[in-house]
Amino acid sequence: MADNSSNLTVNPRSGFCKSNSVFYSKRKPIPLPQTDFLDVTTFILSRPHHGKTAFIDAATGRQLSFKDLWRAVDSVSMCLHDMGIRKGQVILLLSPNSIFFPIVCLSVMWLGAIITTTNPLNTPREIAKQIADSKPSLAFTTPELVSKLTESSSSLPIVLIDDEIGTSIKTKAKIVSTLSEMVKREPRESRVRERVNQNDTATLLYSSGTTGESKGVVSSHKNLIAMVQTIVERFRLNEGSHKFVCTVPMFHIYGLAAFATGILASGSTIIVLSKFEMGEMLSTIEKYQATYLPLVPPILVAMINGADQIRAKYDLSSLQSVLSGGAPLSKEVIEGFSNNYPGVTILQGYGLTESTGIGASTDTLEESRRYGTAGLLSPNTEAKIVDPESGKALPVNQTGELWLRAPSVMKGYFSNAEATSSAIDSEGWLRTGDLCYIDDDGFIFVVDRLKELIKYKGYQVPPAELEALLLAHPEISDAAVISFPDKNVGQFPMAYVVRKAGSNLSEKAVQDFIAGQVAPYKRIRRVAFIAAIPKNPSGKILRKDLIKLATSKL
Repeated sequence: MADNSSNLTVNPRSGFCKSNSVFYSKRKPIPLPQTDFLDVTTFILSRPHHGKTAFIDAATGRQLSFKDLWRAVDSVSMCLHDMGIRKGQVILLLSPNSIFFPIVCLSVMWLGAIITTTNPLNTPREIAKQIADSKPSLAFTTPELVSKLTESSSSLPIVLIDDEIGTSIKTKAKIVSTLSEMVKREPRESRVRERVNQNDTATLLYSSGTTGESKGVVSSHKNLIAMVQTIVERFRLNEGSHKFVCTVPMFHIYGLAAFATGILASGSTIIVLSKFEMGEMLSTIEKYQATYLPLVPPILVAMINGADQIRAKYDLSSLQSVLSGGAPLSKEVIEGFSNNYPGVTILQGYGLTESTGIGASTDTLEESRRYGTAGLLSPNTEAKIVDPESGKALPVNQTGELWLRAPSVMKGYFSNAEATSSAIDSEGWLRTGDLCYIDDDGFIFVVDRLKELIKYKGYQVPPAELEALLLAHPEISDAAVISFPDKNVGQFPMAYVVRKAGSNLSEKAVQDFIAGQVAPYKRIRRVAFIAAIPKNPSGKILRKDLIKLATSKL
């Protein structure tokens, strides 16, 4: 039970306490370091383990030992310090997954500087917006992506993430160094370090806002340390050597939490795929005898649909568990996977960028067989189920908004006091925006999103951003974007459009207009024309009505 439940009467089965209407975690509490001055990199570095290889690049076979990793982190953080980077400054990282991605993150956080990541699929317009908001002092990026940064900000100093092959690129970019040069520098024994407090900011990840623009989520070293401890304890990783295949993007909380920080602390090996490709993922599992496979539901579904061919072509006998995040799995998917891959346990997780990827999980196949659940509350985590209308906290088996309180809950939104106070109350409760109930045994079930984000293959698409772009079209008088269900990708954006009088704008023209301005996962994949957008008296779009209209024809 959570620590402050000691004087309260808590139902041992559900974790619910009647006197304060709080659900307490049934998981064993995890000890967290009490020292004030501690950064997440030092914390990871100080954890004892017997691991030898930290990272393997699946494409090239190149390996990075723990010894090499920490020496590289030491060198890069020293170079950053020599460049004048100090505690509290923001560093932007624009890169696909690579074995170098964690080196940059760990080096920056070791200095007490702040890492902000961005999706390589983002357009220069989207990247420029993040640069304007976060005001980075320096950026790390790859030769392929430099042009996106120069289009976004001509004056930003750049360190190239190269592969020591003497990359020559024609660019107007202000390139100040390369990662390979930095890594080669001999770390100095004596150098002054600024003291980093656990409450100092470590990461600034942008989560998609429901009301339009994405917001910067400010997470502290304390948040990340709690997340690292939760991951290591959850998979009992201290009990042997494990190999994880990294299929999820490291710029996203799921990838950053697991692969750039969490799993390293246990001495496990991480095999990095630079981009997801089914065949490459499967041959990587076979070649390196991988034991854990984190993924998002669409990949799991593809593994079920292609099971006969996959089993005939690949030896997946080393695989012990698949870890699914992003959306709860249905009974059909869990049983379909278990029947086709009988030796592999399905585990699920639920978390938000705002809770550093932590919230709830299923830690055994038996728990996952509680079909549709997001799992039991993570250790040290408390929850309330709150009626969105009355604000009253509800007991078991009643649906309301899930509120979470935990050491992993963010400090707030970057430079946005208003958004922070509407997300976190004065007692530290984070409003998740998810409608949930908790059953008699303490399992959380996500019923719906109060928030209106579209979840496309695990990517989050805010409807309001697409609506703003549609309204800029000269032939569109009004528009609304909704999520349309799809069994392959989860959901995709669908637009309802009101044409201006006399316009005969086509579905394709609307799709092309958006496609030119946004990352591929945000594209509108279906358009319907309508006489008027349904709205409530205060002018808010009634998306539920539109979703009903769109799906009634299925």
